[in-house]
Amino acid sequence: MSWTGWVAGWVTGVALGQSPATLEAVRLHRPDAAALAQAELTACEAKKCPDAGRLGLLAGTLVLSDGDAALARDLLARHPAPPPLEAFQAFYLGQARFYAGDPNGAAGDFERALEKASPALAVRARARLGEALLEAHRPKDAAPVLESAAAAQPTPELLFQRALTRTATGNAAGLRADLKAVALRFPTHPYAEEALEKLAALKPAVKLTLPEHLQRAKGFLSAGAATRAQEELETAEKRSLVKGAPAQAQVALLRAQVLFARGKPEEAEKALAVARKGPPAIAAEAALVVARRALRSDDNAKARALMVALDKAYPSQAAGEEGAFFAAWLDMQGGRFEDAAKSFADYEKRYKSSRRRDEAMWFRALAHLRLEQYPRAKQALDELVTAYPKTSLAPQARYWMARADELGGAKAATVGPSYEAVISAAPASFYALLASERLHELGRTPPAAFPQPPKQLTLPRPPELELAVALTRAGLFRDAADEVQSRVSGLRSADQALPFAHALLQLGEYGHAHIVAARYLWGRAFGAKAPDALAAFYPRAFSQAVEAEATRQALDPFLVWAIMRRESAFRPEVMSAADARGLMQIIPPTATEIALKMSEPAPAPADLFAPERNIRYGAWYLAQLMKRFAHPALAAAAYNAGPKAAVRWTQERGTLPLDLFVESIPYRETRGYVKQVLADLYLYHRFYEKDGTRARLAMTVPPPATDGVSF
Repeated sequence: MSWTGWVAGWVTGVALGQSPATLEAVRLHRPDAAALAQAELTACEAKKCPDAGRLGLLAGTLVLSDGDAALARDLLARHPAPPPLEAFQAFYLGQARFYAGDPNGAAGDFERALEKASPALAVRARARLGEALLEAHRPKDAAPVLESAAAAQPTPELLFQRALTRTATGNAAGLRADLKAVALRFPTHPYAEEALEKLAALKPAVKLTLPEHLQRAKGFLSAGAATRAQEELETAEKRSLVKGAPAQAQVALLRAQVLFARGKPEEAEKALAVARKGPPAIAAEAALVVARRALRSDDNAKARALMVALDKAYPSQAAGEEGAFFAAWLDMQGGRFEDAAKSFADYEKRYKSSRRRDEAMWFRALAHLRLEQYPRAKQALDELVTAYPKTSLAPQARYWMARADELGGAKAATVGPSYEAVISAAPASFYALLASERLHELGRTPPAAFPQPPKQLTLPRPPELELAVALTRAGLFRDAADEVQSRVSGLRSADQALPFAHALLQLGEYGHAHIVAARYLWGRAFGAKAPDALAAFYPRAFSQAVEAEATRQALDPFLVWAIMRRESAFRPEVMSAADARGLMQIIPPTATEIALKMSEPAPAPADLFAPERNIRYGAWYLAQLMKRFAHPALAAAAYNAGPKAAVRWTQERGTLPLDLFVESIPYRETRGYVKQVLADLYLYHRFYEKDGTRARLAMTVPPPATDGVSF
């Protein structure tokens, strides 16, 4: 994580130790960053400027990250660091000495670092001290250090190193426990194989059991190493550990998942056939794997038949319950609403303790709504909120109860107060927005969801942030972020969190401010509706870039903020498992396509962490989606699931009113995404736009243009 607001926002007016160009290069991990920092250090030394210590610290850490430990050692030792950075200089000097082959010298540096280290740095320094002492052949000195370090931070490195010290101190049981922990919990780590070798070399040798081999195989599979997972299963078989039908079925089930991941469906099907002959729990899981694959392939007829069979064969297993739920859900997706209502009602009776029971009640109500059976829909919704008053589905249930009344012929005097209650109870929700639109249609003025707009406070900066500020001035963004996260974890109340959040906003650190707010200020923002808490939830982050690009693309800037809030929570450095990057979560291939359309050179993947560029690409793409789809709900759906899916849904369901259309989006993630983006979009309008309450949500779904962005 990088501490980005200083470079992107320039909001504090504090002098920086390095030039903006160098800091930008550091923040984006550009290959010329170390050279730029060294050049600035040389120029500073020639002028005898007062920033040599800070510049030397940055240059040394960058050279160290490039792998030149000897040069890094010389740069870091050349000038004393200014307060309060002495501990960081000692820490990085220790790193440089260690990698330059001087573990004893490194240990002395790490001990100096610990004398003045903040809590966040102390964890790292203690771990490296233990490693240095171990490398210096001082295991007894390393043992107590690594005992505490591994207890505080049980990483594979620390567990492995602690195991080595336990050899020297005669703690045989602890040695075995640490080596097994590394081998089982971190199977893809390089130390895992070393741990297995050391376990095998013990007297008596420690060998893995079948459950332990399976644990490792699952770890490999979840990490995307399917071939290694298969090798692990083969090792268990070669050791004759797979004995008896239950074990054979268990291994076959995991092997099938491995083979599917390796693109060998025929072999996987054979393995599933073996698994389905095993005990009921394993057989049911095997049948569920088959049914889920059919569901993912969009063969809904086959998937439904398999889900029904699963429910019938294994009603007492979790897989059978899932089969019953998805069979009913597939009836909904196929437009068989009578069947869906009956199936969900049956599910509710049979699986009364299910974690999905409230969702089943909601889908039953939705089926009645689609059938225009409004009294039955309202009854189902009333049962839902009565049985589960704290369910996250309560706002939509209450909105649809009012809507069912209205569609059933109730007058404004009856349904108006119900819509108003939705706005009061869930002011930041999609359903508050829908309720406001319905009140407008009834000729009634909706109550304000929030009496006052967000208000950013100007408060003294908490002392706990001063070290992060100093690290930022030195260009040590990762260290600054670690300090902030450490201080955030120490907050305990809203009263502590509020000034902290506002200080972060003033620093341009919108993502960190949002994290603080989400942890500690939720009740103050959405219960008490306090404007000072709302400011951290709905900032106009990176406003200069957003407004400039929105103007350039003739795009609503509030839509950019709504998408940004949902995609990254205002964190420029965030990267998803799918390699989506930055504020607007753009994947590199999409960025290349956008750059081509904008007649720009293709960006390097790291460039997508730059707020300005990420916003520029995201705004262009959003503008193209709005040109094609002409409605923010459809643009949001396309942003999340792709234009092809959004076009298909409008073709299949575009005649529905907007509220039912959104409820009928088949992808759960996209459904929630569209709801939150729309809610945030109109809140931004009402918070920050003059006459923002006049912004209206179109309740019909327009047909998309035939031509337009398709990637």
